[in-house]
Amino acid sequence: MVNYTNRVMIALESCMGQEFAWPDRQGRATIAEHFAALGFPGCVGLVDGTLVKLSQRPRDDGETYFDRKSNYSLNVQVICDQHKCVIYFFAGMPGSCHDLTCLKRSGLWRRLDSAQLFDRGQYLLGDSDYVPLERLVCSYKRTGGDMDKVFFNTCIAHARVGNKHCIGILKARWHSLKGIRTQLRNARENAYVIRWIRCCNILHNFLI
Repeated sequence: MVNYTNRVMIALESCMGQEFAWPDRQGRATIAEHFAALGFPGCVGLVDGTLVKLSQRPRDDGETYFDRKSNYSLNVQVICDQHKCVIYFFAGMPGSCHDLTCLKRSGLWRRLDSAQLFDRGQYLLGDSDYVPLERLVCSYKRTGGDMDKVFFNTCIAHARVGNKHCIGILKARWHSLKGIRTQLRNARENAYVIRWIRCCNILHNFLI
């Protein structure tokens, strides 16, 4: 069974470039056009974090995987487009880690200024767990009763609901993401779980 599973994952990963890839310049322009109609011209993706529950406490540093929902989990950063297709994900950080911390550890963070990923004026849309940057627009943590800030947060929540739907569909289709049965006893098992999550994302995009 393990061999068959590995073969399937290898086959899926060979299709990764077709079903799971950062949009090219034309693709980003199409995404930006969609979000411009929602009041966010230049937005080329929606970013959010989700917790993937583990069935057991990891052997090493298990306490760091204990999340705010009192489960052991991994924090997975998911970026999707207007069609709820996943264009980037980053997994492997413990569930107790803040979304911003996880995003900063990703390869994408190190390439935020890359002209290959963003054209001038393009950015990602996130919630208040992130910080505002040239390539990252997020909602206010505190509005202080300022109606302009309240209105902005309402608009950003309306635009970002697509990411919530994307993650919801992803987990509904692949129930293993609601509780992966492993203890994460070593780096090899950790890498295997990340591959599993990657394959779920690839299948999700294929079905979308």
